[in-house]
Amino acid sequence: MSHMPRRSSVSDPEALRTELISLLTEFEQHLKNGDLRQQVRELIPANRLLRDLGGSLLRDETATSARDRILRYLINYAKEIIESEELMVIGGISEYARRVRELRVEFGWKIITGYTVREMIHEDQDAFSDNPALLEMKPDDYMLISTIQDRDAAYRWRLANEIRKDNRLSMRDKILKFLRNNVGAEVSGEELRYVADNRSEWARRVRELRTEQGWPIATQNEGRPDLPIGVYVLEENKQAQAHDRRIKDTVRRAVLVRDKYSCRKCGWNKDKMDPADPRHLEVHHEVPHIEGGANTADNLVTLCNICHDDVHREAKKKKKTC
Repeated sequence: MSHMPRRSSVSDPEALRTELISLLTEFEQHLKNGDLRQQVRELIPANRLLRDLGGSLLRDETATSARDRILRYLINYAKEIIESEELMVIGGISEYARRVRELRVEFGWKIITGYTVREMIHEDQDAFSDNPALLEMKPDDYMLISTIQDRDAAYRWRLANEIRKDNRLSMRDKILKFLRNNVGAEVSGEELRYVADNRSEWARRVRELRTEQGWPIATQNEGRPDLPIGVYVLEENKQAQAHDRRIKDTVRRAVLVRDKYSCRKCGWNKDKMDPADPRHLEVHHEVPHIEGGANTADNLVTLCNICHDDVHREAKKKKKTC
């Protein structure tokens, strides 16, 4: 068996293909005459050539490492479902999953896995009505959900690691602590899943924090259509009033859609976002809940949190003067 040196991954794919065919043609004799170990050893050069061929398909001289090639491939097909074997081929390595984790944790690329998507779907299938393809994701599939690199991700992942180790906190409290340490930041489902020690119930706990505890956690279908799927934002470090926590997600979503994700009082929406004015959208009872107002779309309107607070403040003033 001739020993072949490892070549640069960026090479001529056609030359590699020709060499691979030649090796496999010669292998016919080893199938007929060789013993098991000889057959295995004779396939090693072919295996190397196959990896090099996969790594050469991108034809990008700047993508010299497996991690770079995987990133370029994911960016080329952003928001598309990518099978794990595709990343193994384009990376030219079997340890592609480690490189994906590095891209996500160390370099801040929002790459979501099929595991996380399936757990999100289990809690709220309606949230994926605009993305039906995601319902078909297999656990080991991947998707780059944004082509914008998040340079604060490394800090958040270190914080997530510290919080997940705190055995004094419940899963829900760990998730809440992480979100409260990142108010206004776009946090991926992968991060929340990690904080929850990769337990499948993490998505349910996030929903409970929003619907039962009243924390303003926004998603693409909950007040922030501008967000990528699988991203969460705690918009304010403040819980909603108790009566507002009883509104069903489906009703809240219908009100936001009806009002075109805009405040009915001042017209504010996400197109007017300003870091100096960190507003978010809420829903308000026109007939107060305490006075018998129902949690129905007909009795709810969309307000920004500033206008919402003003409405309640004015209502309290009227009661005092009556």
